[in-house]
Amino acid sequence: MKTEKPKYNLWQNSGYMISTAWGRYKPVIWIVIILAVLSVASSVLGLFIAPTIIAAVEDAAPLRQIITIILAFAGAMMVVGAASAYFGQNTLFGRVATRQVIINRIHEKVSTTSYPNTEDENFNKKREKAQISVRSNSDAVEDIFNTFRDLLVNIAGFVIYIILLFSLDLLVVGVILVTSIVGFFINKHINSWGYRHRDEEAEYSRHMDYVFRKTSDHGLAKDIRVFGMKTWLNDMSSSTMRLYKAFIARGEKVYIWGNVVDVVLSFARNGIAYLYLINLVLNDGLSASMFVLYFAAVGGFTGWVSGILGGFQKLHVQSLDISATREFLEFPEPFKFEEGLPITPDVSKAYSIELKNVSFRHFGAEKNTLENINLTVKAGEKLAIVGLNGAGKTTLVKLLCGFYDPTEGEVLLNGENIKQYNRRDYYLHFSAVFQEFSVLASTIGENVAQTVDNIDMTKMADSIEKAGLTTKIESLSNKYETRATKEVFDDGIELSGGETQRLMLARALYKDAPVLILDEPTAALDPIAESEMYNKYNDFAGGRTSVYISHRLASTRFCDRIIFLDSGAITEEGTHDELIQHGNKYFELYEIQSHYYNEGAIS
Repeated sequence: MKTEKPKYNLWQNSGYMISTAWGRYKPVIWIVIILAVLSVASSVLGLFIAPTIIAAVEDAAPLRQIITIILAFAGAMMVVGAASAYFGQNTLFGRVATRQVIINRIHEKVSTTSYPNTEDENFNKKREKAQISVRSNSDAVEDIFNTFRDLLVNIAGFVIYIILLFSLDLLVVGVILVTSIVGFFINKHINSWGYRHRDEEAEYSRHMDYVFRKTSDHGLAKDIRVFGMKTWLNDMSSSTMRLYKAFIARGEKVYIWGNVVDVVLSFARNGIAYLYLINLVLNDGLSASMFVLYFAAVGGFTGWVSGILGGFQKLHVQSLDISATREFLEFPEPFKFEEGLPITPDVSKAYSIELKNVSFRHFGAEKNTLENINLTVKAGEKLAIVGLNGAGKTTLVKLLCGFYDPTEGEVLLNGENIKQYNRRDYYLHFSAVFQEFSVLASTIGENVAQTVDNIDMTKMADSIEKAGLTTKIESLSNKYETRATKEVFDDGIELSGGETQRLMLARALYKDAPVLILDEPTAALDPIAESEMYNKYNDFAGGRTSVYISHRLASTRFCDRIIFLDSGAITEEGTHDELIQHGNKYFELYEIQSHYYNEGAIS
């Protein structure tokens, strides 16, 4: 599988993480350096302790002197170890804080990105890769600071040991370097197998995440039981897990060869070095203390070289993850935000929205969802959009709200193309109830106001009253402080579908934007509640421009104008009575729906 070349290299990503840490928690950088110094000190102490004691014994030093040497080294090791433990624990806070910065950036990107990106397969794949790098303490954006520390340790140790071994045969040092470098490049290729197959791993993760979300979704609990979906969901989970395990096994077969190569090369370089030292003892009279020192130094030098190469290899892999994260955060935005013109909504002002020669096609689709739409929603008008499922009603609403830009044509707000505006400012002009609800694990009042601070209680109560939910809320022991959903709070309540729709309507009314959008707002209501909402429509619309979407033709009588969508085009337009008199498809569909209503009434 051909993989995409990362946008940023190792040095750029290292600088990015250091800059992020410096901006969030500066001490973490200094602690990493201090830990590296302490680690090198510990290694040097460990290197010299045995040779120093042996040299003292060889020189027939007094027992008191030998004990003093031992105690001095032990004391130094204890101090270094204690300091390492202290700073090691404290670096955790800085590493976690830095990772949290990246997590927040990812969440910010997800929650504020242009709406079309949320439906873009490439965007979602990059999002999944970005989330992989921040899942735990051992993932790239946090563990990279451990890698920095290890690299500093190994580089410093390499310099110290190369000075110490300078008196030995340079050929031996050359063998160590060559075998280590060869092993590094072989292992680099083998160990990057995981990155080359990240898309495949992300696909398995997406499937498992989907099954987990569905099995833990309270909304599906009844369906799972009534339709016996448990076995089916278990089979889906088991099947995906088997495929994922097979993927992991494939990777482990590749990685094991890396370990075999490493063992062979380690045996070669260490064997040559040790044979050379033994020859010095036998033929050149190398003392026991110096033999121990060089013996330990050769082994340590090999470790430093391998550590440096391994550290850069690990840093390379982490850099790939961090590059993927940065590429997600920098994913192009089709809409203007802060760089767009500011526009502030005025609820006392009437707004008109015009779709001018608008066509729209979803990415990858073979044909347009909407074709050459010309529509003006007049200021203060109550417009109804009706049609069968799949006619393009919801897509039309998303164009009006600015969630999509048209493939062709323009969307105009009071005669000005909305592309020039800060799109977030444009969204402020709309209060909306969509078909998909977003009830948060918070209080009823906070769900309506969409904030936890400075809630206007009078306005909130009025919005709930207009939405027809006052009786329900007043019957609860905590009233507006009652927590919604049981996902987080044990004392939370689960509202019915109709009650949830009313809650969403109250939220839209509380926002009090100049344009009101209601997309199938009565779908979960019973006929009586639906009729009550129609009667109150003029009350909560309050003279604002409003758009009402429905597939029930009888529900739109109260609107000033109705447009009938069929196969992505406006085929009829007028009041309910006018469209009935025309006797076209609107009339035919109305007759069919009326027949079902009458049958229901008779039965």
